[in-house]
Amino acid sequence: MVTWYACGPTVYEDAHLGHAKNYVSTDIIRRIMKDYFGFSTKFVMNTTDIDDKIILSARRQYLLERFKQEHTAEDDSVSEALLAEAKAAFQHYIGKNLPALPSDTSPETFADAVNKTYKDKDQGEALTVDDLLLRAHIVATRSAVEVIKSPGSLPQFYAKIDDLLRPYLDSLHGADVDSSDHKIYLELSQKFEQRFFEDMDALNILPPDQLTRVTDYVPQIIRFVEKIVANGFAYATPDGSVYFDIDSFEKAGHSYSRLEPWNKNDRSLQADGEGLLSKGKSMKRSENHFALWRASKPGEPAWQSPWGLGRPGWHIECSAMASDVIGKTIDIHSGGVDLRFPHHDNELAQSEACWSTPGCHVQWTNYFIHMGQLRIRGLKMSKSLKNYTTIRSVLAGKEWTARSLRICFLLMPWQDGIEVTDELMKAVVGWEGKLNNFFLKSLDTWKHSSPETTTELGVADQQFLCALDKAKADVDIALCDSFNTSAVMRILSDLVIEFNSVAGTLSDETVILLARWVTRMVTILGLDHEGDLSNPDRIGWSGLEIPAPAKPYVYLASELRDEVRTLACSGSVDHTAVAKLADEITSATSTPVVEDSKPYDQVLQNFRTDIKTLAAQQAPAKDLLALCDQLRDIHLWNLGIYLEDRKNSQHALVRPLDKSLVEARAEQGSAEAAKAAAKLEQQGKEAEKEKAQRERAKIYPLLMFKNSDEYLEWDESGIPTLDAAGNAVSKNRRKKLVKEWETQRKRHDEWLATQQV
Repeated sequence: MVTWYACGPTVYEDAHLGHAKNYVSTDIIRRIMKDYFGFSTKFVMNTTDIDDKIILSARRQYLLERFKQEHTAEDDSVSEALLAEAKAAFQHYIGKNLPALPSDTSPETFADAVNKTYKDKDQGEALTVDDLLLRAHIVATRSAVEVIKSPGSLPQFYAKIDDLLRPYLDSLHGADVDSSDHKIYLELSQKFEQRFFEDMDALNILPPDQLTRVTDYVPQIIRFVEKIVANGFAYATPDGSVYFDIDSFEKAGHSYSRLEPWNKNDRSLQADGEGLLSKGKSMKRSENHFALWRASKPGEPAWQSPWGLGRPGWHIECSAMASDVIGKTIDIHSGGVDLRFPHHDNELAQSEACWSTPGCHVQWTNYFIHMGQLRIRGLKMSKSLKNYTTIRSVLAGKEWTARSLRICFLLMPWQDGIEVTDELMKAVVGWEGKLNNFFLKSLDTWKHSSPETTTELGVADQQFLCALDKAKADVDIALCDSFNTSAVMRILSDLVIEFNSVAGTLSDETVILLARWVTRMVTILGLDHEGDLSNPDRIGWSGLEIPAPAKPYVYLASELRDEVRTLACSGSVDHTAVAKLADEITSATSTPVVEDSKPYDQVLQNFRTDIKTLAAQQAPAKDLLALCDQLRDIHLWNLGIYLEDRKNSQHALVRPLDKSLVEARAEQGSAEAAKAAAKLEQQGKEAEKEKAQRERAKIYPLLMFKNSDEYLEWDESGIPTLDAAGNAVSKNRRKKLVKEWETQRKRHDEWLATQQV
C-alpha cells in the first residue's frame, strides 16, 4: 500500500490550464503506479475551502451583491448616487494600484494620465509579474472609466465597474461582516469545488480515494497545533495567534527548509506564504516564524480555540489533515513546484515537530513529487496575474481536447515547466494523428480477421515481435526512471513508425497483438476516457468511430464508391454494372430516416443519383473518379468524415476527421496556393518580358545604337564604329553588335508586318 497526499486547489475561481498541468501530471504518475506497477494506493487530496483569497473574494462578492440590492432601479438606470460611489471607487482603486498617477486624476483625464505616466508599460507584451499586474489594473480601470463617463444601462454599468467596486466596498465595510457567518465563504468555495471536479472529470483525472476540506477539520487542526506547542516548537502571542518557532526547531536538531534551503531567508516568499490578510505588524518573535493559527481580524471567519477566535494558517491544514487520514508518516506528498517553499517546507517542519519525540526524529514524508508549471511568455499561469485560460474555455474550443492536453504533458518531463509553443502543438497533433491512424488500421484488420484460423508466423512477424519485446523492455526502464513519460511516448511513436514500414508483411495475429499492447499503454497513461484495462481484447481509444446516425449511410456510400472506383479503374468501364450498383443502394436504405441521419442520407442519395446519371451518359472513367473524389473531399469532409483510400484494392477506411487530417489539408492547400502564386508571378514576369520585347521591336535598326551614349560614330546601317572615348570598335565587339542589329531588324520587320495587317 502506497499512501499519497496531494495538495489540492484553493477553490474560489474556475481552474485554469496551470491546474490542468499539475493535476494531469499527478494523475499520470498515479495511474502508472497503480495500473503499470500494480501498487495499491491510498490517494488523499484536500480542497482549501477557506483561506485569505477565498475570504477576500467571497466577502467582496457578498458586499457587492448587498450594494446592488441597495442601488436597484425600476427603470434600469444609473442614479447620481451610484455614479458618485463609482467615482469614489475609481479614486480608491487608482490610489492603491496605480499610485504613480497624479493625485488629481479623474475619469476624464485618466487616459492622458496613463499615457504620460506609464507609457510603454501599457503597450506590447508584459515581461514581468509587475508589468502584468500593472496592465491588468489599467485595463480594469479603463473599462470602469467608460461607464462612468457614459453609464448606459444598470447591468452594463456593473459589468464594467465591478472590479473597482469590490475592493472599495471591502475597504469600507469588510470589517463589519459577521465572523461567525461561515456560509458567506462556504457558498463560494462549494460552488467552485464542484466546478473543479467537473473539470477534472472532463480531463479524465481519477477522483481522490478520500477528499478532505479545511473547514471539516478545524478541531483536528487545533489539536495538532496544541501538540506542537506542547512539544516546545510553537508559541501563542497575546493577540491570539500561534507561530511556529523555527529557532527552537533547529536547536532541537531538526533541519528547516530542506526542500529549498537556498530560499530559507527569502522574506518575499515567506510573506507570500503568510497570506494576503497578514500584512502589517505582527507579534511573532522573529520575521521567519510562520503562523499555525491566526487570530481573526474583524470581518474574517473565526472559530473558537484555546487562544481565542481565530482560523487555521495556510500550511497547518495539510499537515493536520494528512496526519489524521494517513498517519504520522506518508509515502508520497505532491503538488506544484511553486509549493516547495515555503508551503511544503513548512508542512514538513511542523509535522515533524508534532510527531517527533526526544531522541526519535520522525520523517513525515518519504518522497515529494513536484510538478513543473505551465508558463506563458516565461511567467507561470496564475489567477492573480490574470494571465490564465480556464480549463472549461479551452475544452469548449476546437484547439485542444482532454486527450491532446494530456499528450502535451506526457511529451515533456512531468517535473519540468512547459512553454506551449507552435512546435510543441505540432508534436502533439502529429503524435495523436499517428496513433489514430495505427488504431484505425488495426481495428480494420481485427474486424476482417478470422478468429478461428491461425497462420504460421513468418520472418517479418518474428522480427517485429522482437522489436515489440524490446519496446516493452524500454518502456519498463523508462517508467522505472522517475516515470519518464517523454521516453515512453517516443518508444510508442517509434514502434508505430516501424509497424507502418512493414504492415503489409505482418500476419493479422501480430497486428492485433501489437494493437492490444499499445491500447493497454495509452489506457494506463489515461489517454482514453472510456479505457478499460479489465478488457485485454480492447483495441484503440474512443473517438475512432463516426457518429452513430451516420453509420448506415456513410458505410453504404463508401462501399458504393469502392465498387465504382474498381470498375472505373478496370480499363473499360461497364456502365451497366455501375448503374446496377447504384440501384442496389435503394433497397438498403428504404427504412425511415431519423432527423440526425438526414445530412448523411442526403449525401448518399445525391451520390447514388449522380452515379446513375454518369452511367446513363456513358461518362468516361475520369468523370466517375472525379465524382468519387468529391464525395471524399467535399461532401463527407464537410460532415466531419473522411474516406482514406488505400493501396492494393483495399476498401477505404471510414474515419472521423481529426486535427492531423485537417492540418495536413491546410498545409497542402497552402502549398498549392504558394505554387499557384509562384506560377502567376512567373507568368507576370514573362508577360512583362514579352511586353518589353514588343516595345523594343518598334525601334528602327538604324537608330538602335544611336540612342546610346556608349558610341561617337556609326556606319550607314547605324552600327557603331567609334566608342565614347574615340577608340575604334574592335572586330569581336563589332561582330556582336552586328548580330544584335540583325536580330533587331528581324523583330522590327515582324512588328511592321503586324502593323500593316
